[in-house]
Amino acid sequence: MRHGEVHNPEGVLYGRLPDYHLSELGKEMAERVADHLAGRDITHVVASPLDRAQETAAPIAAAHGLTTASDERLIEADNIFQGKTFGVGDGSLRNPQYWKYLVNPLRPSWGEPYIEQVVRMMGALGAARDAARGHEAVCVSHQLPIWVTRSFAEHRRLWHDPRKRQCSLASLTSFTYHGDKIVSIGYSEPARDLLPAHLTGKGRKGDAPVAKSFGA
Repeated sequence: MRHGEVHNPEGVLYGRLPDYHLSELGKEMAERVADHLAGRDITHVVASPLDRAQETAAPIAAAHGLTTASDERLIEADNIFQGKTFGVGDGSLRNPQYWKYLVNPLRPSWGEPYIEQVVRMMGALGAARDAARGHEAVCVSHQLPIWVTRSFAEHRRLWHDPRKRQCSLASLTSFTYHGDKIVSIGYSEPARDLLPAHLTGKGRKGDAPVAKSFGA
């Protein structure tokens, strides 16, 4: 699961910074997903150590009588622009001192390599799978690590256009295992009606739940 909306009036790229908490809308999103998952066979809830992820996981864990575990491997991707506004006309990109970090979008050169994110996220998924073996687990993380992990599992390239990620606030990207093998991936948005208008678009991929199966 991706965390809910964050209170960020300054519009900075908060990354791994502490003390960025869910907004009131973000809390409502978390509660909505907790209600959506209330009937599921969830025996393990784990989250990135960042405040927004822990706060998103809390109502889900409470609904199942669980305590939220923490896993550093679920943390947000590291980024050189952390703590700064990010834009061409009104942010860090207008400052030439940062241009050197934009030379390789395939790695990417401005932050944690995509493949390193995949390695740690797959490790976290495997640990959650083992902790809930025969049942279900919920892992709360962040958009970019979730998206590149899904891309890897679906055999797609890791570099991408950030505007085309299918991973909205409080969305669920579900990995189904048969033994230790991922056999299908699903996606749904239980809190879609709560998303700010600028984050939704008519006909956008992901309006309805989707799933991809890999066979036995």
